[in-house]
Amino acid sequence: MQNRLLSLDVFRGLTVAAMILVNNPGDWGHVYAPLLHAEWHGCTPTDLIFPFFLFIAGVSIVFAMGKNKPSVFKIAKRSAILFGLGLFLSLYPKFEFGTVRIMGVLQRIGLVFFICSLVFLYTTRKTQIWLTVGILVGYCLLMTYVPVPDVGYPNLAPETNMGAWLDRLVLTPDHLWKKAKVWDPEGLLGTLPAVATGLLGVLTGQWLKTERAISERMTWLFLAGNALIIIGLIWDLVFPVNKALWTSSYVCYAGGWAMVGLAICYWLIDVQGYRSFTTVPLVFGVNAITVFFLSGVIPRTMSLIQIDGKDAKTYLYESFIAPLFANAYNASLAGALIFLAIWFVILYLMYKQKIFVKV
Repeated sequence: MQNRLLSLDVFRGLTVAAMILVNNPGDWGHVYAPLLHAEWHGCTPTDLIFPFFLFIAGVSIVFAMGKNKPSVFKIAKRSAILFGLGLFLSLYPKFEFGTVRIMGVLQRIGLVFFICSLVFLYTTRKTQIWLTVGILVGYCLLMTYVPVPDVGYPNLAPETNMGAWLDRLVLTPDHLWKKAKVWDPEGLLGTLPAVATGLLGVLTGQWLKTERAISERMTWLFLAGNALIIIGLIWDLVFPVNKALWTSSYVCYAGGWAMVGLAICYWLIDVQGYRSFTTVPLVFGVNAITVFFLSGVIPRTMSLIQIDGKDAKTYLYESFIAPLFANAYNASLAGALIFLAIWFVILYLMYKQKIFVKV
């Protein structure tokens, strides 16, 4: 088994491309429903992107650390860099430290990477399985049975659930998600089940590296993915699928789809050798952190540039893209696709020059 899976890079690239597409519509007022997050309970295709990142990170840990055991310091350093990049995105461009959002997507990725790396290096696979199950069951019991301080009863409402209470207590309202101010979708408590998502990836990576027949590995991975989807849907009846809370049912549901997606990519690309279509997603996958970080910096930078009383991004969209479409939703989608195409050109040139930025 090779130390790097082409299918994993392609799967990561597809996830990165989907992230760019949903994060950069031409007009946020006109976005097709599948490209938006669920308002609270529920799951759209967009809600699968973040857990796919964490699942992929878990698989990558196994292939990166399988033979060369890194030091705890090296793991902590990489985690700190990811967390720091996320903090920079929260600060940029105003750098208001007094109200900076402490948690975020890259911050959670950094924390999950650190914890999952240590769990993989210092525990057995059996322990990892039980830890994953324990986290999911324990989190479900905590959120649905333990009364929330200052509220008096357990609940899953945005502002009064246990996670929101903990974030306000530890992070304080000044350092939470600015759109909500009293809770954070990447908060502290929700990071615990997010670790379970990463551990599903760790377990998947170890399964892919076994010496069993390829057909057996793929069959069981595909079946396991579908089983998790079903478990997630059943669990949803008592502990709803919810990305902001990162509920246990959401971990199972999204993790199941991640397993199925990777199994399909692995079978087509690494086993059957269908590689003619892989270039486009591959260029996104091998420089994932670069595009993740800069795709957040560039729109913020463009917002500083004013043209005819509008920020540069809005001006370019309304002047050159929106007039070409009668349907505002199609125009907004076209704006996102153009942004994605520009990124492909940049990343393709980096790929051809063998420029791969790692943290």
